[in-house]
Amino acid sequence: MKKVLLFLIVAAIAVTSFSQVSSGSLKKRPTLGINFFLKDFTAADLLGHNSLGIVLRDKWPTLNTMKPGMGLQYYQGLTDYIDFTASLNSSFLTYPFYDGTTSSGDKFLLETTAGLNFKLLPDNYIVDPYLSTGVGVSMLGGTYFGAFVPVGGGLQFAIGEGTFIHLECLYNLRITEMTNYNFQYKIGFSSPLTDKKEVKLAPLPPPPPPVEKDTDGDGIVDSKDKCPTVPGIAKYDGCPIPDTDGDGINDENDKCPTEKGTAKYQGCPIPDTDKDGINDEEDKCPTVPGVARYQGCPVPDTDGDGVNDEEDKCPTEKGPASNHGCPELKDFNFKAENVQFLTGSAVLTKVASAELDNGAKILSEHPSLNILVDGYTDNIGKADKNKALSQKRADAVKAYLVKKGVDAARLTATGYGDANPIGDNKTAKGKAANRRVEFKVKQ
Repeated sequence: MKKVLLFLIVAAIAVTSFSQVSSGSLKKRPTLGINFFLKDFTAADLLGHNSLGIVLRDKWPTLNTMKPGMGLQYYQGLTDYIDFTASLNSSFLTYPFYDGTTSSGDKFLLETTAGLNFKLLPDNYIVDPYLSTGVGVSMLGGTYFGAFVPVGGGLQFAIGEGTFIHLECLYNLRITEMTNYNFQYKIGFSSPLTDKKEVKLAPLPPPPPPVEKDTDGDGIVDSKDKCPTVPGIAKYDGCPIPDTDGDGINDENDKCPTEKGTAKYQGCPIPDTDKDGINDEEDKCPTVPGVARYQGCPVPDTDGDGVNDEEDKCPTEKGPASNHGCPELKDFNFKAENVQFLTGSAVLTKVASAELDNGAKILSEHPSLNILVDGYTDNIGKADKNKALSQKRADAVKAYLVKKGVDAARLTATGYGDANPIGDNKTAKGKAANRRVEFKVKQ
């Protein structure tokens, strides 16, 4: 017996070196066991009169003094470290009562207990020491009833999934008169009554699909993006909205997608209402065709004669296009044919003087007019003399006009002799017509 106790002590020290791998809850399932035991009243009596050391060394009882029995044991885990236990044990023996008397012969002893096992380790360890306590009742031969408190400890050996071998030593403390102190040495085997509940783990979610690259970050993966490096939209397969005319306004907002324009005109060119090639924003005359140098306006016609200033030699005086926009003196009722001279001289006739007075008035009223005074003769006489005479006549007209207040700088007198006849020099009438002074507005 001393060797059994020594074994229990050594096993308790070494137990923490062994464990089994387990997952989930370690509470013991409902388990039923069968056990065989020896009841020892002698050791309990000796300890009542001697020290533990003396009993262990010299007086521990032998097996033939102990009474065998067997029983059933029920276990159920309350926590990973505490098990509820209930047992039903039976044996045949001559029961020694505490007062020194014994039962009359062997009688059937039935004991039942309920208690708790306090384990050092959970059930996933191969060897697990524990302490035990509880309460028990007994019946001897159907006549004697008593109560006791079992205390002690043991070792639990795991030999399979939920299956154990138990080595246990209990000391039954008497409570009532019909019970006695005794040791109970037990070996047992237990196995679970129910299958282990499998922990059903929720299925793992499927792995996320591989993340495809979206280089331009437009939300369209590169494999479906026709413009993977430029942000775009799905409508155009990941490309930007096109800008066909390249004016910076995309085709969806451009009312003229094939012509460059501006945002102000919704992608259309700046309008050119008068179609003169100058857009309305730069055209000061947007409804009238013009030219760029006049900011889109027509070339001006200051005098309103229908000949624009660039072609009008007299832009401030109305005149016909045939005279380059300059007026003709006849337009002012000036009759040049009245300017005549005495034959063979440069002396003006009275009629000529009167007509030149009218001419001087016209020139004073139109200070922008400059006049060419061209003198002519008939063909009588030598040409050089005729040219000199025509010059004198032109100069006479100029002098008369200057005398009447016309600025000499406005007048250019030139004699052409008998050149450029306007009449037939073979007749008197024609010769008279050729002796003339022509007045032309200087261009």
